[in-house]
Amino acid sequence: MKSDKILLSHGSGGRISHQLVKEIFVSAFSNPVLDRLDDQAIFETTGQRIAFTTDSYVIDPIFFPGGDIGKLAVCGTVNDLAMSGAVPRYLSAGFIIEEGFPVDDLRRVVQSMSETAREAGVTIVTGDTKVVSRGQADKLFINTAGVGFIDNDINISGSMAKPGDKIIISGTIGDHGIAVLSKREGLEFDFPIISDCAPLNSLVSHMLSVTKDIHVLRDPTRGGVATILNEIAQQSNAGIMIEESNLPIREAVRGASEFLGYDPLYIANEGKLVAIVPRETADSILEKMRKNKYGKDAEIIGEVISEPKRVLLKTVIGGTRIVDMLAGELLPRIC
Repeated sequence: MKSDKILLSHGSGGRISHQLVKEIFVSAFSNPVLDRLDDQAIFETTGQRIAFTTDSYVIDPIFFPGGDIGKLAVCGTVNDLAMSGAVPRYLSAGFIIEEGFPVDDLRRVVQSMSETAREAGVTIVTGDTKVVSRGQADKLFINTAGVGFIDNDINISGSMAKPGDKIIISGTIGDHGIAVLSKREGLEFDFPIISDCAPLNSLVSHMLSVTKDIHVLRDPTRGGVATILNEIAQQSNAGIMIEESNLPIREAVRGASEFLGYDPLYIANEGKLVAIVPRETADSILEKMRKNKYGKDAEIIGEVISEPKRVLLKTVIGGTRIVDMLAGELLPRIC
């Protein structure tokens, strides 16, 4: 690591985050389950394949257009399980609450978690609460962990992308990051921008009803679509070519991003997935996705290639540019 102190950029989900994870955590905890470096651990016990994941949420502000920290915590954990093809079942919820936090706000967050868990078909079965002195935390932090079950004939991982596979995005990108930023900074746009925060397990279930042969599923949260595609390219030792003209971006998000100087490819999403699927089933999967409310704007945005082993973007004017992993901190405290 180039820095002897932890920086905000170590939490960005980009290149510096990956260095932190690999050089500090993976080097200390290395084992075959962890070393897959997917969004969840998969292991087997008494003949049952289990997916397990955990995440912490420190978003600022805790209430934003389209959601709040509670909805985000449930959706994020459900989605990390679903990206393995698992059926999410049980969640834990741990709360770190700053002294002075309004009880009504806590009640609102917990109710949101309850409603989202009900929609996702999961049960919050255990938890923990800690209260820290004023100034020792920023309002409210939430940690969630989740458990789900996977059929034996499903094998989905970031290392499974193959040349010729098609790449599908389940809908418009950049909505969550711009919605949170606009609330944080008090920005107003001509058209309201709402977070896409949503549980995606029903969408994944519909996709698997077409075929169990789905190679990769990832939800492009911190670091956005660009960072996730770079992770997949590295894990699969392959290249990726995406088409700029096929990227679904709301005009309001596109305009806000241009105004603020951001690239939507790097902006966080909380209700979208990237799927890498065999060429021969891509159209059938896409058709099924569009019948689900969380996949109605799905598009095929590119394909996996043999060389070069990096992510490339074919621009609308016919050129090609490299899409690298996020280098620093784009939008801090976004999830």
